[in-house]
Amino acid sequence: MRTIQLITDSMTDIPRSLAEKHHIQIVPLTIFFGAEAFLDGVDLTSKDFYHRLNESETLPSTSQVTPAAFQAAFEKALADGKQVLCINASSKASGTHQSALIAKETIGSADICVVDTMGLCMGAGLTVLETARRIESGATLEEAASFAASFAVNITHLFTVDTVKYLQKGGRINPGKAMMANILNIKPILTVRDGLVDPLDKVRGSKKVIHKMLELALQQQRDLTDKTIVIAHSNVSEKAAVFQQEAQEMLKPKEIILAEIGCTIGTHTGPGTLALFFHHGNIA
Repeated sequence: MRTIQLITDSMTDIPRSLAEKHHIQIVPLTIFFGAEAFLDGVDLTSKDFYHRLNESETLPSTSQVTPAAFQAAFEKALADGKQVLCINASSKASGTHQSALIAKETIGSADICVVDTMGLCMGAGLTVLETARRIESGATLEEAASFAASFAVNITHLFTVDTVKYLQKGGRINPGKAMMANILNIKPILTVRDGLVDPLDKVRGSKKVIHKMLELALQQQRDLTDKTIVIAHSNVSEKAAVFQQEAQEMLKPKEIILAEIGCTIGTHTGPGTLALFFHHGNIA
């Protein structure tokens, strides 16, 4: 059986330690602070990104992975005698997935499969991780791609932001609603539907938001004792630790992965974001 090279983009926010452990290659998007360009997670770490964000007078922007970047990654894997499975974050949020499809078509190899998770951050990353584990258990390229596609449609995304100004800048929240949220100290709880951010609930004040997110998780999936859940944060490790402890007590999951929200997703959510991801339903 030929080795499968698993490739993903940096919007999936796979922790570097897990990427290395499971031999997952991350192809980075580009972050712009004015005229300065940085490769997400390569030239700019999450810590450095949030420091720059706090210091910068201009808000950053992002640029998708190019077809050429994916083509180079695919061709290198094929030249090494490997098949390629590329699993990307939502095609609705970025043209990155389309770039991967263009690269596959350009190369024209049946040994390349490309999957759109329609997820964001570790909502997509959890699909990548579980697929890596399937590959390690002996799944073929076709079996792994099929698993990834079916697993991805049942990922719950729950997250809250410290400020809605970054979502407002990206056109992901109504300006009027953003103003009212700031005035009333309302913390939105958001999800991802059909590949895009969508409002789900809200609470007044930051102290209530973690408990509310855990309540929503239990409404979505009553029994999480056999599940891996992911808690992700953007530069608020102390709050993430509290979130992790309360999640352990309320949800009692099999495993909790703690992840940092990277530069690309952080551009649109800002610092202070907390997120919870898990697979709901049965795993085939």
